[in-house]
Amino acid sequence: MPAKKTIKKTSAKTKAQDAKTPVYDESKIKTLSSLEHIRLRTGMYIGRLGDGSNPDDGIYVLLKEVIDNGVDEFIMGNGKLIDISVKDAAKPGAASVKVRDYGRGIPLGKLVECVSVINTGAKYNDDVFQFSVGLNGVGTKAVNALSVYFRVVAVRNGEFAEAIFERGTLKSSRKGKFKEKVKDGTLVEFIPDPEIFKNYIFNSEFIEKRVQNYAYLNAGLTLAFNGKQFMSKRGLFDLLTEETGDEGLYPLGYYCGVHSSSGQLEIAFTHTNNYGEEYFSFVNGQYTSDGGTHLSAFKEGFLKGIQTFFKKDYRSEDVREGTIAAIAVKLKNPIFESQTKNKLGNSDIRAWIVQEVRNAVEDWLHKNPEASKKLEHKIVANESLRTELNAVKKEAREAAKKIALNIPKLKDCKYHLEDGKHGEESTIFITEGDSAAGSIVSSRDVMTQAIFALRGKVENVHGKKRAAIYKNLELFNMMMALGIDNDIEGLRYARIVIATDADFDGFHIRNLLLTFFLSYFEELVTAGHVFILETPLFRVRTKKETRYCYSEKERDEAWAALGSQSEITRFKGLGEINPKEFGQFIGEDMRLVPVSVNTLKQVPQVLNFYMGKNTPERREYIMKNLIEVAI
Repeated sequence: MPAKKTIKKTSAKTKAQDAKTPVYDESKIKTLSSLEHIRLRTGMYIGRLGDGSNPDDGIYVLLKEVIDNGVDEFIMGNGKLIDISVKDAAKPGAASVKVRDYGRGIPLGKLVECVSVINTGAKYNDDVFQFSVGLNGVGTKAVNALSVYFRVVAVRNGEFAEAIFERGTLKSSRKGKFKEKVKDGTLVEFIPDPEIFKNYIFNSEFIEKRVQNYAYLNAGLTLAFNGKQFMSKRGLFDLLTEETGDEGLYPLGYYCGVHSSSGQLEIAFTHTNNYGEEYFSFVNGQYTSDGGTHLSAFKEGFLKGIQTFFKKDYRSEDVREGTIAAIAVKLKNPIFESQTKNKLGNSDIRAWIVQEVRNAVEDWLHKNPEASKKLEHKIVANESLRTELNAVKKEAREAAKKIALNIPKLKDCKYHLEDGKHGEESTIFITEGDSAAGSIVSSRDVMTQAIFALRGKVENVHGKKRAAIYKNLELFNMMMALGIDNDIEGLRYARIVIATDADFDGFHIRNLLLTFFLSYFEELVTAGHVFILETPLFRVRTKKETRYCYSEKERDEAWAALGSQSEITRFKGLGEINPKEFGQFIGEDMRLVPVSVNTLKQVPQVLNFYMGKNTPERREYIMKNLIEVAI
């Protein structure tokens, strides 16, 4: 009898499970169209979505894909102007974009297919496009699928074809002739879909930076953005001149190779007195923020060229410390490691680039003896600095071992930057004090979010030698936590988030940390790893509804919406926010402000003004603004 009862219970349980399990049969199999798949799996095609607060957000990828087509036309010798406009850029979810190039124009009979059918286009034909970024036949189609309004007009020999789409669906099309003469080319207008890009806003500074890069990489091409024109005559030479200003230790080295079966190479380089190294790498006009085989090959060739010229076996870190360089290659068949094309994967180009860079650097040094002397002096100085740093590092590590086996004040997470897809979400919050850290610890995602708590205000390191930070235990521990005590190659987290209170002390600590990163680890900022966490300043609530506000304007709007009986709370610090509430501010809707610089040459000037000695200029600035506030 007991056995029979057991069998009956198991049978009942199995039936219950079967009732909950969805039926899996032929009816569940779906086939999506190409554009439907783009809308469903948007991240596969354009990377992150975002809201426009980061230059890598999806709305800028859409703009880039359209501009790329005009640049490809210029590369093939057609059209020297691309006109770009963005209307209502600051109006959430409603900005409209217009891009007009003056190339050959999309063939009129294939216009609809070229902007709506995946793997359709002329980019597969080397006779038509030799060096193109858009080789996968997806770009403009993705823009079409992800736009609530998409209009394309192709002009050829006085005739035109027009097509209008809504979220990838063709709404109308027509063909005709112009009564007056109109230049050949293609016009694309689109409005990003607010259902996919929530409350997006275009940042004009991000667009200008991207457009300026297009100009540097395509000497002779003029790009106009909202009426402002960008053009470069000397390519990467102009780019580095803009970035370094007068900071270069010697005149810029420059080389531009001729077209070959392998491709085309352009490089520019110099050294500065700044710490670390900075590179700008491009492939067929695409900024490869994560580098790739072309960048690693450049570094190898750069080292070999210098070693050959000086006939000395200099170490790579001594040669590269203080380097600022740009490299641009044009390839017939670039292989990128993702749809967003941030990293090049072609392994076959290594030998060619290494050899060409080596010869170019060696030849340039022979022709510029004064520059070669300054470079040699810089390398010798780097050797001396490295020797000094190694001794200081050894002392710092020994001191750290005596204190604890683990890094003090670090609450680590499971996944780190090197852990593939999970590592891409890894984040470390740098907080002021244990109180603020406590709120985050209680509500964080332990898989991808770590916390490092500062004891208070860190040392102002502006103007100090790099050895000084190894003698400061707290800064040393923070470097150890980040994995950058040797160099940034060991960085353990994809995002470094400064999380300080929204008061004067918090702002001061934020500035001290930014001074630390910009002085010694500038590459972390330029590579987009450093952010500032925005947390609510106010909470407005009734018994039925609660709203969190990030400014006084939002507070007033919430108070007006919820009524005069609502309760208003001002958060003085992160530690005052209940951990149960805090979780939502570091989750999916976390507000992060990326730390960026317009040009590297501005960094020393800004740091010296705000973090240097109390100069008359700063004193005058403070007094002037105090008077204006008082008035």
